[in-house]
Amino acid sequence: MGEEDPKLPGGIGTASGFFRSLMSLKRKDKGVVFGSPLTEEGIAQVSQLIEYLHKHLRMEGLFRVPGNSLRQQILKDALNSGVDIDLESGEFHSNDVASLLKMFLGELPEPLLTHKHFQAHLKIAGLMQFDDKGNKTSTPDKERQIEALQLLFLILPPPNRNLLKLLLDLLYQTAKKQDKNKMSAHNLALMFAPHILWPRNVTANDLQENIAKLNDGVAFMVKHSQKLFKAPAYVRECARLHYLGSRAHASKDDLDLLTSAGSKEHQPLKSQKRSRLGPSHREETQQHTEVALKELFHHVHSMPDSAKKKKLIRQFQKHPGTLTPGPDAPTPPVQKRTRSRSFSGLIKRRMLGNPLILERKSRDSTPESERASKENLHLLQRPPESPATHGTRARLKLSEGRKEDCRKHLPALAPSTKEPSI
Repeated sequence: MGEEDPKLPGGIGTASGFFRSLMSLKRKDKGVVFGSPLTEEGIAQVSQLIEYLHKHLRMEGLFRVPGNSLRQQILKDALNSGVDIDLESGEFHSNDVASLLKMFLGELPEPLLTHKHFQAHLKIAGLMQFDDKGNKTSTPDKERQIEALQLLFLILPPPNRNLLKLLLDLLYQTAKKQDKNKMSAHNLALMFAPHILWPRNVTANDLQENIAKLNDGVAFMVKHSQKLFKAPAYVRECARLHYLGSRAHASKDDLDLLTSAGSKEHQPLKSQKRSRLGPSHREETQQHTEVALKELFHHVHSMPDSAKKKKLIRQFQKHPGTLTPGPDAPTPPVQKRTRSRSFSGLIKRRMLGNPLILERKSRDSTPESERASKENLHLLQRPPESPATHGTRARLKLSEGRKEDCRKHLPALAPSTKEPSI
């Protein structure tokens, strides 16, 4: 959105140091800079000139007085070879560097503001205010011009936009020191309009009727350069509302941004989860879900027979434990399916039960089976025995069995053990 103030490459601080380091890394990709299409690597080379000129803005006639052609050629070859140049060595003059910067802009295949936007700039320069009667006056409408330039700069190619920002920042700082260098915004516009705005292969005679508009337009850009690289206020507001209204948060960083913006309507997901941890909240949610499922179930069965209805009924049958309401809801005839042997099927049978199986068990049960089941239940309810207790119980059972056998054989032995009668 461009809400931050521009960082000047010649400034002092960590931002300018990072800028120089980034440009130095990009300069490692060597290639011809002058006369080639604009690239980030070319901008990295030219940024050395801009950084140097920020330190020599008090030079009188800067950008107007030409430099030495021989020194300019040496600088041009060095930039094309992709090497770092020591401009502070005293070998080059500030006028050499300023002239070389204009040469670089003039040799671009198309102007920095592009051919496609040329007519738009003519229209923007002609935006005037209207009087109370609705008649057009000769007073420029600055607010409309700034807004139009903001929108136009947003759709520039990224390399063009980046270099334009660096250039306008330099010219803005130069115009602020016009009491020393004698270079006002209008004088700077006369020097740079042919290089950044005029179409290529067009002479001054062809643009005779539009030269004043073009020069005034470039002077306006220099004066208001600190506002032109921000999006218009209504665009920022629409983007902010759209971003805050989106519920698809890509990462934790997005949540942090929303929290810092003071949005009370969209709390972080963690706080929402904590608020749902209460048991009463879960019960209410479950009740609402069950009511909604019952209504949906009745609505589906009230629909006329169709393929869509069959598809919805199959969806209910796939999740009988969660989607099917209570027994009061009418259930359609369901085809008999094979018993599932999966772990999830076992859990469902264990938790929900099967009415057909329970009915068959109750029909087939007999008194003997009930007695056996009661005995089994009684055995399961007994407390576990120790090994010693288990062994003692086994010996007692064995001795009781032997006594029972003896009692069975006693009646047969009784006649032989009696004494003979006389």
